[in-house]
Amino acid sequence: MGLMSTLKLFTFFVIFLCLSVQLEAQLQVDYYESTCGIAEYIVKDEVKKAFFRDRGLVAGVVRMHFHDCFVRGCDGSVLIDSTSSNTAEKDSPVNKPSLRGFEIIDNAKTRIEALCKGVVSCADILAFAARDSIEITGGFGYDVPAGRKDGRVSLASEVLANIPAPTFNLNQLTQSFANKGLTQEEMVTLSGAHTIGRAHCTSFRSRLYNFSSTASQDPTLDASYAAQLKQQCPQANNDPNLVVPMDPGSPSTTDVGYYSGIQANRGLFTSDQTLLSSPATANLVDQNVNNEDLWQEKFAAAMVKMGKVKVLTGNAGEIRLKCRVPN
Repeated sequence: MGLMSTLKLFTFFVIFLCLSVQLEAQLQVDYYESTCGIAEYIVKDEVKKAFFRDRGLVAGVVRMHFHDCFVRGCDGSVLIDSTSSNTAEKDSPVNKPSLRGFEIIDNAKTRIEALCKGVVSCADILAFAARDSIEITGGFGYDVPAGRKDGRVSLASEVLANIPAPTFNLNQLTQSFANKGLTQEEMVTLSGAHTIGRAHCTSFRSRLYNFSSTASQDPTLDASYAAQLKQQCPQANNDPNLVVPMDPGSPSTTDVGYYSGIQANRGLFTSDQTLLSSPATANLVDQNVNNEDLWQEKFAAAMVKMGKVKVLTGNAGEIRLKCRVPN
């Protein structure tokens, strides 16, 4: 190889290395340290106030971050309000009944804007708030790399195809997460977010009544648990606002009770109970039950990875002045 060819190859390698480092550096821990060092403290304070007002709100924030990242990436698009000419993500039939806690993000943003105008993105505030929600319910705290920019587009029509449904089987669930660059193990790990919060009866009612031509209820559902759910979600009552806790034993605590429930055939959604349908995922469920600290560590790592899905950085996107409205 001649000198010129060697130099060209070396130059290409250096450029590639620099680009790789730049991509890795797009999101950084303590990103706002010099520009708005108080931002994460404000978010944590708003999460804390919300938790003591209504413990269920923080579960809504964790779900909101997940639903944000799975549609258009973690760009805060789930926070945008609908207009007369556009139905936004939050008003999709998938999101509208289940997402709550928007006021936590609004309150944090208002306080941050008063101190550091136009510096901290709504997408980052949501990622911080999800972390703080996990921590305040007993989960491990973790560092959140920041530097996300906010998206300008939010379309309800994009939600259904991107958010995994509660009726998904294992293959569908695995593929849904793979589409976002997440492994099957990370899917099982992140499913543990169902350890906190609530579910609407409409999302699992089909497991209780007229399940199939041969079974009135889902045979994979523990019979006594099914009887309890039928009392909470009567067949004659189609109120869309009826809810039950996802993990009845500890609905406000981030723990492995969710996985213990699955072992006992008490996974609320089909997409929960399906984690026992293969040896590989059933083994992960068992591991999580047997080593809660390990699951907490894996969950924190998986949340960080999910928080990097298709982020907007640099000149892409914007810093919204109000989280509900693009600038």
